[in-house]
Amino acid sequence: MEAYTGFAQVYDKFMDNIDYSAWCEYLIAILKDYNVDEGIILDLGCGTGNVTQILSKAGYDMIGVDNSYDMLNVAMEKRGNDESILYLLQDMRSFELYGTVAAVVSICDSMNYITEYRDLVQVFKLVNNYLDPGGIFIFDLKTKSSYEKIGESVIAEDRDECSFIWDNHFDTDENINEYQLSLFVKGDDDRYDKFTEWHYQRAYSLEEIKAALGEAGLEFVTAYNAFTKQKAEEDNDRIYVVAKEVMK
Repeated sequence: MEAYTGFAQVYDKFMDNIDYSAWCEYLIAILKDYNVDEGIILDLGCGTGNVTQILSKAGYDMIGVDNSYDMLNVAMEKRGNDESILYLLQDMRSFELYGTVAAVVSICDSMNYITEYRDLVQVFKLVNNYLDPGGIFIFDLKTKSSYEKIGESVIAEDRDECSFIWDNHFDTDENINEYQLSLFVKGDDDRYDKFTEWHYQRAYSLEEIKAALGEAGLEFVTAYNAFTKQKAEEDNDRIYVVAKEVMK
């Protein structure tokens, strides 16, 4: 089954442990470090729009792109009448915009879902194409260290309205993390519908990221240990990468 179909219904419930406000405070601080105080920002892999909405409330004109119809439906329901947010159903590897943007952001592992290096380069090329001259690209990544800690494991959570079983496997040779997600969602008739999804993510080294950015014409600026301004290290669980448009 396509990822984020059944999960879209309950995604926000299971992600309630993430402090999106704090994550966005950190993200906005980085944007302002590079003088992106206003303008249009693209949220690439926006999911249900949690980050998109917070950045919109912070004064940015937001575009959200995601390839999951179900996730975008949730995002648009939450958007309501806020016409300052434009959502587009598109694949990151082939997205198209109407013009350039001041910055592109992509967090919550979206880049890890690009499991082929050549596809990653293609995503970066499109980002480069749609950035304003000197525009900034900020994205996060789960690291190999993070996936190795999860390793071979089964995670389960039982709630009244929904439950899940997460069966995880990390291939240390291919650097591919695979997990089967079994969801049990309570319906209006009090019966539980089962959804099963398979998710695949890749752990990229920082050197691979730098090489892909270079191939795409973007300049690597820095990489931080997530939620700090400390230099990224191999044993960090999550890192934030900052790149810059330099060719226009």
